[in-house]
Amino acid sequence: MGLIIATVNMKGGVGKTTLTVNLATCLAKNHGKRVLVVDLDSQISATLSLMQPQEFARVRREKRTLSQLIYKEIKPNNRIKRTTLEVIQSDICQISELSLLPGDIDLYDEYLVSELLHKKASNNDNCDFSDVWNGFEQELIKGILAPVVNDYDFIILDCAPGYNLLTRSGIVGSNFYLLPARPEPLSVVGIQLLERRIAKLKDSYGEDSSFKSQLLGIVFILSSGGLFDRYYKQVMQRVTAEFSPAQLFENRIPMDVNVAKAVDSFMPAVLATPNSAGSRAFAKLTEEFLQKVESSDSLSQASQPQMNLVNLE
Repeated sequence: MGLIIATVNMKGGVGKTTLTVNLATCLAKNHGKRVLVVDLDSQISATLSLMQPQEFARVRREKRTLSQLIYKEIKPNNRIKRTTLEVIQSDICQISELSLLPGDIDLYDEYLVSELLHKKASNNDNCDFSDVWNGFEQELIKGILAPVVNDYDFIILDCAPGYNLLTRSGIVGSNFYLLPARPEPLSVVGIQLLERRIAKLKDSYGEDSSFKSQLLGIVFILSSGGLFDRYYKQVMQRVTAEFSPAQLFENRIPMDVNVAKAVDSFMPAVLATPNSAGSRAFAKLTEEFLQKVESSDSLSQASQPQMNLVNLE
């Protein structure tokens, strides 16, 4: 069975998509791993980092995006007959081991979901709305991926910033989650807020729940240096004091204009500019990622971080 990895942070602009697509590409191209990228963000950044816009437009016209699968989960008796396997795009960037489940700018209708679950709770005297919601949340992404989870070594979920339904469902359905961050105060606060939310989410599901996702590690996507070098180092030192070494990636991604420019070519930096500093860093990070996955048994016993907010003043 493939491992499901959620890439998530409460704050946007911290490199979630950059980490997702470059890690996935390195796993597939350099290590021969079968990898599926799932775009859970309506901004579709991961989709457009792996697919040309005209290709995405064609796929969307054919109704072969994640939104069709979500709608099928919301309305099981509707006319949509697309399966997960039919929606997945294979041979992404001409890499046979790399696949994509494209996102959509209209992923789901929140009102429709709430109406459906409220009706379900009202029709069952033994359930309240929160139980029905938790059940739906727990099975949404997991149910979509169930038919193909054995076809891949890794399924990497590019989650939206914040804490919406799909992000929560992605976390609940994952084996591990990655936290990309920049060494900046708001990014660090985003990490800690997410950790608190996940802790509360696990409590709400209870010990008997299948929700067992673990933090695989925090990845620093470095900001520009220069005059701010000392400031960034101070922030990172405070973060390293809050988390155990097992919860931090040693390899960090340097600020590299080639990584930013890769967006314009609609492909990951590791393919667009494989010899750049950023691409070489992603290659090393991927090796460390595999080592962390292999030692996941010891990770589950690692001490949890103290949840006091870092004093950034």
